[in-house]
Amino acid sequence: MTNETNNEPNHESVIEPVSEPNVLLYENATGPVPYGLKNDYMFHVVFQENMHALKGLISSVLHIPEESITEIQVLNPIELGKSIDDKTFILDLKVIINNKRIINLELQISNERNWPDRSLGYLCRSYDNLNKGDDYIETKPAVHISFLNFTLFKNAPEFCAKYMLLNTKNHRIFTRKFSLVVVELNNTELATDKDRKYGIDKWAKLFNSKSWEDLRMTASEDKAMQEALKELYKYNAEEQIREQCEARERYYFRKQYMENKIDTLTEKLKAKDEQIAAKDEALAAKDEALATNAK
Repeated sequence: MTNETNNEPNHESVIEPVSEPNVLLYENATGPVPYGLKNDYMFHVVFQENMHALKGLISSVLHIPEESITEIQVLNPIELGKSIDDKTFILDLKVIINNKRIINLELQISNERNWPDRSLGYLCRSYDNLNKGDDYIETKPAVHISFLNFTLFKNAPEFCAKYMLLNTKNHRIFTRKFSLVVVELNNTELATDKDRKYGIDKWAKLFNSKSWEDLRMTASEDKAMQEALKELYKYNAEEQIREQCEARERYYFRKQYMENKIDTLTEKLKAKDEQIAAKDEALAAKDEALATNAK
């Protein structure tokens, strides 16, 4: 019997507890990053706690100047270190910028094969933001930003894609207030010149980096990324945060283990079905031959 726990992630790195006045110790950190930005708990913590990093990420993905974001508020902050319930807690990050636009950012590592429906559900809830008595024209624009570690549409891989409501005949946009952006972290090689112009590929590299050395190199010329790296180091040094990050990784490890078993069994059943179908065809052909000969 397979022992899944033997293969669970083991994180070792040179990292020391961080005191607030000395948060730049990440400059001397070496080795693997215990919990990076592809851990959904760490993702939420880092960008919840550092508005400069959050502004930088949003401005990059949405192609808007960082200085144009004068006000930003996290609408669903988590209590740092508090245990979460996988059945009721979703680690998306919902923010409002300049009190004018609602943005939902979500990281998804495993492919649950429901992302179009799930992300659209989040977007619709964000777009339903009118207060009683308001006119529909006052609806705030809503954007859902997905950071995925898998290819959303296998027959059409893409690094960064934007989806909107539009006329299927002439491609006229129905409204600019309702959109989804999908960044596929596993397809960085497909980044376009425009993606690189706005630095989306560098943010993806920051998500994908597994060592402090790579993180520093990627963030060396970007202040917002350096702020994200500062928070990443700080919270990797806090035991309660590490415990929650580890819990998330164990959850996804077991989830992936079960999905792999299901996929394997599904393939075996498919092969059996094909064998049975082939035998049925052979028997049918044989019966037909016997009936012909009997005549």
